[in-house]
Amino acid sequence: MWRPPQRIKWVPQPGEWPDQKTAAKSRLFSQVNLGPVSLEQRTWIPAMVPWRATGDGEVTPAVLDWYARFARGRPGAIVVEATGIRDIPSGPLLRISNDSYIDGLRRLVDIVREASDGHTKLFIQCIDFLSIRRRPDPERFLKEFLRITDSYRETLDAKDWDERQIRDYLVSLDEASLAKILDERDLESLRMGYRERVTDMHLPQIAELPKVLPDLFAEAALRAKKAGFDGVELHYAHAYTMSSFLSRLNTRNDGYGGPLKNRLRLPLEVLNAVRIAVGKDYTLGCRYLADDIVAGGNTVEDAAQIGVAFAEAGMNFLSLSRGGRFEDAKQPSVGAAAYPYTGPSGYECMPQYYSDERGPFGRNIEPAAQIRNAIRAAGYKTPVIVTGGVHGFNQAEAILSSGKGDIVGFARQALADPDWFLKVRLGRGSENIVCEYTNYCEALDQKHVPVTCKLWDRVDMDEKEILKTFDGKRRLTAPIWERDMDIDEALQG
Repeated sequence: MWRPPQRIKWVPQPGEWPDQKTAAKSRLFSQVNLGPVSLEQRTWIPAMVPWRATGDGEVTPAVLDWYARFARGRPGAIVVEATGIRDIPSGPLLRISNDSYIDGLRRLVDIVREASDGHTKLFIQCIDFLSIRRRPDPERFLKEFLRITDSYRETLDAKDWDERQIRDYLVSLDEASLAKILDERDLESLRMGYRERVTDMHLPQIAELPKVLPDLFAEAALRAKKAGFDGVELHYAHAYTMSSFLSRLNTRNDGYGGPLKNRLRLPLEVLNAVRIAVGKDYTLGCRYLADDIVAGGNTVEDAAQIGVAFAEAGMNFLSLSRGGRFEDAKQPSVGAAAYPYTGPSGYECMPQYYSDERGPFGRNIEPAAQIRNAIRAAGYKTPVIVTGGVHGFNQAEAILSSGKGDIVGFARQALADPDWFLKVRLGRGSENIVCEYTNYCEALDQKHVPVTCKLWDRVDMDEKEILKTFDGKRRLTAPIWERDMDIDEALQG
């Protein structure tokens, strides 16, 4: 992962923890409505992909264990990981692409209800993504995959050469020479691996996205409702299809690219199709970017206009992230795929403890505040969820009390200690395991292997009946916090 050149080492400072009475009176632990759904508190666990599903996207015991562990901490809401809406191979990522997945997802809903004693609401994040391939071996790419066009023959003055001669010649060249011959996209495919874009209008499957996606999202959302989820979060963020439609980098010429009103067209059509499918009495929101953090991409000002448009269209909540784009991703090794969290925009999405003068904590708070202010100025009260490096009670409470957000998301901190919420409410915040922001978890995610936290994944390995990684070296969920009281009785007292 890219890091700021300053490489200033920061240490988390959660600050003082409240006693139980102070926590009970706080905004953080107060009720909030997301359309027809009411959260008991303004705490939120954003979607995190743990890589625990089957290769076909089915719910497994490890998936159930993962979400049950978070639910034991009784956050206001949990968002289930990015879940694919298409029947395409995507590794151990959950899917909701046909009705066969409903039963497994219903078991997931049930176990969260049980583990949280009904106190935590559960949403599912629905995602679409385009094709991406691994970085190829250069010789194989040039000998097999590269399409030899008339343009290349003309550039090489090789009209009389057969294709094999051209390929052999290209193989003999160094990268600097190839860079003068190959067009921009072929050179990228050689260096980074092939990747589809929403602007590849010459590809039928890309040109037809506006016709296909509304129904795919609507059908997935209806399955989520049938499975018992409290709502759906549409994934409009990071490096994926819907975010790419929203971005200034979208130059499609079919009415779905260029000016912002055109870039908003498909996201709003998807929302409308989903709303028709699930009805007015169902909570729908989205995750989108407060800032693309890449050259030519959306700025906070763009994101504010997008937020107003989403609020006007009836979104029940808006969850804000930042960065995480392919455009500035680090070159992968041969045989690996590009990962959109390895460049500067990826750092802004998941900043690490080595940072610049601003530090890694709360970098998305001010952009989120600007977006929320624009939404409020337009007359809408749509709740805004702020995420990014939040780990202390005072930090979270300040976001809410200053009007910079309505709900606070805890991702890496919840992974470090799923009981953070309950411990703080009980006046036992000093017992929290505080995230160190080393991004150990992010490194595992990049490898598409089960995500765990270094603060607990090798603790109490002899504990009976715990689930472990295939090699047996890491436990898959945090040890259970031994609670010496009846929780409901203690919270009332």
